Amino acid sequence: MYDQILFPTDGSDGENRALDHVLDIASSHGSTVHILNVADTTRDSLTRIQGEVVDVLEREGEDLLEEVAERAQERGVETVSTVVQGEPYRTIVEYADEYDIDLIVMPTHGRSGLQRLLLGSTTERVVRRAEVPVLTIRPDAAAEPHYPYRDVLVSTDGSEGATEALSVAADVATEAEAALYVLSAITYQSLGIDVRSDIQTAMLEESAEDIVEEATALAERAGVEEVHGAVEYGSSVHKAILSFLEEREVDLVVVGTHGRTGFDRYLLGSVAEALVRTSPVPVLTVRPPAAEDDE
Repeated sequence: MYDQILFPTDGSDGENRALDHVLDIASSHGSTVHILNVADTTRDSLTRIQGEVVDVLEREGEDLLEEVAERAQERGVETVSTVVQGEPYRTIVEYADEYDIDLIVMPTHGRSGLQRLLLGSTTERVVRRAEVPVLTIRPDAAAEPHYPYRDVLVSTDGSEGATEALSVAADVATEAEAALYVLSAITYQSLGIDVRSDIQTAMLEESAEDIVEEATALAERAGVEEVHGAVEYGSSVHKAILSFLEEREVDLVVVGTHGRTGFDRYLLGSVAEALVRTSPVPVLTVRPPAAEDDE
C-alpha cells in the first residue's frame, strides 16, 4: 500500500514517536523511507570554519539523517537520505511530488512546540497542500500509536473530500483487517438558536443517517469486513469526533482536507487542522484529487 514514505525531520524531541510509527509502517509494508531534512533558507546559516565557508544547517542535517538512517537499518528498513535547501513546507511538498511519495508522516510540531498553534506551521501547511495523504502524530499524546491499526474512524459529510477519505480509510482497514467506523457529525450550530426544534433535528438526523448508510455501503463494497456507522453531536465537527474517540479505542482517524466548502481548509477552525492539533491518536488527512492549490 505504501511503497515510498516521506519522513521530514528537524531533530525535534517529539520526533521519536513519529519515527517509531514510520518504521512500524515501513516494516509491515516493505516500504522505502525517504528521510528529508530541509536547511531552511529563511534563516542565516552560513559560517566560516577553519577558513572554509560552511552551511551549519546542512551539516546539522547530515548528522541528523545519519542517526535516523541507523535506527531504520536496525529495523531492516531501506532508506534514502537527503538534505535540501529551501522553505520547509514547500520543499516537503515538492519532494513528495518529485519522488512519487505515497505517504508523508510528520509530528504535529517541530523544534518550537508553539508552532502547532499557528496557522503557518510547517505541518499544517503540508497538510493543506500535499497531493498525497499526510499522517500526523502528536508527540504529547497520552498513548503511544498502535500499528497495525485495529480500529479506524473516518469522518464524512457526504462531500467529495469525505468520499476520498472514505476510500483511503477503507484501504487502510482492509489492509490491516481492522474495523472501520463511519461517523457523521451534527453540530449544535446547525440546529440553530432553538435546539428544541423537533422538525429541524429530525431532518438533520435523517440526512446524517443517509450519509452514513451510503458511506457504510461503499466501505463494504470496497472489501471492509467490519463496518459500523454512527451519528455524533457536538459544538463543532472536530469536537464531535473527539467525543467519539473518548468513548472507543480507535487507533487512527481519517479525514478529508475539504468538506462541503472547500475553502474551509484555510480557516484556523477547519476540521482537519483542528484534529491534527488535538486528536489523541494519529490523523490521516486526505486531499481530493480535483482540489485546487493555493499559496
